[in-house]
Amino acid sequence: MFQKLETIEEKLETIERQLADPSVIADQEKYLRQVRERAEISGLVEIYRRYKKVRKQIEDNNELLDGGDEDIKELAKGEMPDLKEELESLEKKLKLLLLPRDPRDEKNVLLEIRAGTGGEEASLFAADLFRMYARYAENNRWKVEIMSQSPTGLGGFKEVIALIAGKGVYSRLKYEGGVHRVQRVPATESQGRVHTSAVTVFTGG
Repeated sequence: MFQKLETIEEKLETIERQLADPSVIADQEKYLRQVRERAEISGLVEIYRRYKKVRKQIEDNNELLDGGDEDIKELAKGEMPDLKEELESLEKKLKLLLLPRDPRDEKNVLLEIRAGTGGEEASLFAADLFRMYARYAENNRWKVEIMSQSPTGLGGFKEVIALIAGKGVYSRLKYEGGVHRVQRVPATESQGRVHTSAVTVFTGG
C-alpha cells in the first residue's frame, strides 16, 4: 500500500511541476487534463503526508521515551495515545481511498422518496428526508430539480422524485437507498403516543 502511495505522491509532484511549465499552460487540453488529474489525487496525497508526519512524531517520541529526561519522557508519553489514534484513523482513510472506484461515482442521481407505513406521519417524514437531502446537496453545491411530487395537505409528500446533479453525487448518495424508519410523537398526536413511520428511498445512478 505504501509503495503505491509513494508513487501517487511522486505523480502529484510531477503534475505540479508540469502545471508551472509555460508550454503546458499554453496547451489548454493538456493543462486541463493535468488539473483534473491533480484534483483526483491531491486529497489522497494530503492525507498520506499527514500520515507520514504523525508516524514520524511517534518515532521521535519513542526515542524520547528511551532518553533520560523524565519531564520530556512524561510529555512524550502523554502525546502517544492521541498520535496512535490519529495514525490508525488516517490509515483507515488511506485504505478506503485506495479501493477501486465505482465507475458510476461521478454520475447524477435520481432520488425517489416514497411514504410507507405510518399514514400522514410517514408523509411528513418523507418531506423531512427530502429537505435533509436538499440541504446536503446545497452544501455540496449540487443542483436539485424536482421531477414529480405528490404533496399532502399537511405539508408532507406521498412521493417526491428529484434529479440531483453535481460532482461526485452518486458516490455520496449510493448507499442511502432502502427503508428508513423513525419513531416519534407526531404533532397531530393528542395523547403523546409514539408512532413508527417508514419511508422508502431509492437512489438511481
